[in-house]
Amino acid sequence: MQLASKNSESHGPAAGIRDTSRTDVVIERPASRRRLLVILTALGAVLVLALLVYPLLTRWSQAEATVSRDRIRVATVTRGDFVRDVGASGTVVAAVSPTMFAAAEGTVTLHIHAGDTVQKGDLLAEIDSPDLASRLQQEQSSLQSAETEFERQRIEFKRRQFENQQTIDLAQVRITAAERELRRAEAAHKARAISVQDYEKARDDVDTARLEIRHAQQNGALEAEVMEFELRTNELAVERQKLLVANLQRQVDQLHIVSPVTGMIGNLMVEQKATVARNQPILSVVDLSAFEVEIQVPESYGDTISLGIPAEISFSGQTYPGLVTAISPEVQNNQLTGRVRFNGDAPGGLRQNQRVSVRIVLESSNDVLMVQRGPFLDSGGGRVAYVLNDGIAERRQIRVGASSINAVQILDGLQEGESIITSSLSQYDGASTVYVTD
Repeated sequence: MQLASKNSESHGPAAGIRDTSRTDVVIERPASRRRLLVILTALGAVLVLALLVYPLLTRWSQAEATVSRDRIRVATVTRGDFVRDVGASGTVVAAVSPTMFAAAEGTVTLHIHAGDTVQKGDLLAEIDSPDLASRLQQEQSSLQSAETEFERQRIEFKRRQFENQQTIDLAQVRITAAERELRRAEAAHKARAISVQDYEKARDDVDTARLEIRHAQQNGALEAEVMEFELRTNELAVERQKLLVANLQRQVDQLHIVSPVTGMIGNLMVEQKATVARNQPILSVVDLSAFEVEIQVPESYGDTISLGIPAEISFSGQTYPGLVTAISPEVQNNQLTGRVRFNGDAPGGLRQNQRVSVRIVLESSNDVLMVQRGPFLDSGGGRVAYVLNDGIAERRQIRVGASSINAVQILDGLQEGESIITSSLSQYDGASTVYVTD
């Protein structure tokens, strides 16, 4: 009874039922967990971002200037074969373009027009010069007179030679007769048939005859020498007159202006029927079969460009070999004028005053440290470069050597594989470091 009562007390309503509050665990709502997860993720992202940005902020704080990568050009220092060259813009000109001049004062008659095609020897123009024609006729007449006088003197010389020979022959006859008479006188004198006076007279006659023939011979020789001198003088006068006539004849022939080459009429310097002076330019002829390129190069290359060095001529997308054939010794406007000839057949389609590009090869070197050429050379004076490393460009002293159209030789200050800024350095104002942003 007591047990039953205890059980009834423990299970009865009056005794009360024990709840599960002591074993329950409070569970948070799902929204609170998501919020915590977002916060933790954000904190992690901020931490990672800080780790990434810190080096950039550190480098940015150390840089003295900032520039965008889009505003610069970068090149890598390489090692290889270096060709020193110079580029120039050239103008196609005719290698042979003679100008014709007036040989004398007169009136010109043109037989061609500008742009006409002519052959060598074609008559281009004529000059009517009455004064020159009159002088030629006068000198031709003087030449005829001189030649006539020369022939007259030569005939006179022959006549006088004959007379001298006649005198010598007569003297020879007289001496023969005198010697014969002397022999007779000697025989008669021995026979005492004649007096001493007659014998001595015969001897005197022989001496006189010998003296006469000797004088005749000497006089003939002297007179022959005089006549030869006079003939030589007149002969020289004739030759001089011939040269004068030939010169005038050449000038008269030059009044007929003919083309010295096959080509095209260039410029006409005078009008039809115009009066021209002596040595006045009349027209020019362009030889279309031979072209050269006239170039202008800076005066700094004057000591390195010489005759015969190779060159390359670019025309219509193709390159043709050439040679430097002339370089002016005079500097004009800080430029030197030169001529480059095609080393071989010239390309077709060339025209007078056409623009082409010329590259002159000065020298070549092997295994040279070099970098692409850029405005940094001028702005830095060839002594400064900015070496780019991990977004920071550091200023460095360099020393450059020879330069070409596309590259410059590096002598000191840079290493192979380094990257430098090749654009203008003037915007950095001498900063030691420059931060390059993306």
